[in-house]
Amino acid sequence: MSRMSMDAAHNRWWQISEVVFGVPFLAAIALQLVVPLHFPINFLSPVRISGGVALIVAGIGLIVFARREFARHGQPTDPGHPTTSIVSTGVFSVSRNPIYLGIACFLSGTALSFNLPLVFVLLIPSLVACHYILIAPEERYLAAKFGEEYRMYSASVHRWIGRARHPK
Repeated sequence: MSRMSMDAAHNRWWQISEVVFGVPFLAAIALQLVVPLHFPINFLSPVRISGGVALIVAGIGLIVFARREFARHGQPTDPGHPTTSIVSTGVFSVSRNPIYLGIACFLSGTALSFNLPLVFVLLIPSLVACHYILIAPEERYLAAKFGEEYRMYSASVHRWIGRARHPK
């Protein structure tokens, strides 16, 4: 707990993406070993695998570009540390949560490429948990800390992907 700051979005060790996404992913792998469930073998296998690889690459790209953008602005990637400014450039100009989006793309790609449909099934509760455990506290923290600047940013860039047509 010593690495966490009280002036941060998250103050508990489990309020990190590695736990929110990682635990269900590992549970899906364990379930897969106990109750093997697969997409049909010939079910568009080349398309499924190629699409999965594309999602994996896109997910890794989003995470790398987001972390680089944070570093460029001198901001921590760990939500347990305080932030000093809003990052709205690079991938953050099209997604307020490119790291979480990248993780979701990576896990979806893994599910497709490695024929693991249970990863998809447990990705749904991960995304719900991500909203309540990670995103909502981060948004409250940023709104309280940056006020109008954050309100304008959140009005112009969607939570997951895309820009608003007419920011308010």
